[in-house]
Amino acid sequence: MNTAHFDITTYVHFKDGKISLDGELLFSSSETELPEILKDIYKNLDTDYRKFFKMDTLSKAAFLPADVLLKSQNLASEENSIAVVLSNNASSLDTDRKHQESIAEADNFYPSPAVFVYTLPNICIGEISIKHRLFSENSFFIFETFNARHLQLYAKQLLNTKKADKVLCGWVNVDADKYESFLYLVTQTNEKGNHTTAEINRLYNDQL
Repeated sequence: MNTAHFDITTYVHFKDGKISLDGELLFSSSETELPEILKDIYKNLDTDYRKFFKMDTLSKAAFLPADVLLKSQNLASEENSIAVVLSNNASSLDTDRKHQESIAEADNFYPSPAVFVYTLPNICIGEISIKHRLFSENSFFIFETFNARHLQLYAKQLLNTKKADKVLCGWVNVDADKYESFLYLVTQTNEKGNHTTAEINRLYNDQL
């Protein structure tokens, strides 16, 4: 019986104002505040998605690296069987704080639907899926720290059960002025692949 093998074909990092693909620096922003850094990257990498400016910060920090990675794959324009499995430790806390501020005072009670809609971390997966027409499973997990073992096992299960042809995995965390994104794509290969916990951890720590 043939055993399926899986390979990490590409990966992207976003941290400290820098975004890189497969270890190669694509752009380094001179801005210092995260909202401005994200705008700078959007402009300089020719991202085309008008809804971007309505997103919360977590969604932007997930969307931009995912856009870089997925555009490098020359995907089909109609439908792509790519699952998305993301994780972090702050959930949607950055947006939750903004929502809480809008309802904290009885005399100044003005919750914004545009903010409230992003008070779930998995909304960022929806933004990615809409832009790149991803039609498969998706999950968002909350861990205390980056959990390569869980991501490796979950992606392997999705691929072994034919729930997806590829899996976009990673860690996207935003908490006030602290942020980082690490995404990678897993696909099936005919030879023994590099989709191991050790390799995932190596790539996660191999940041510019």
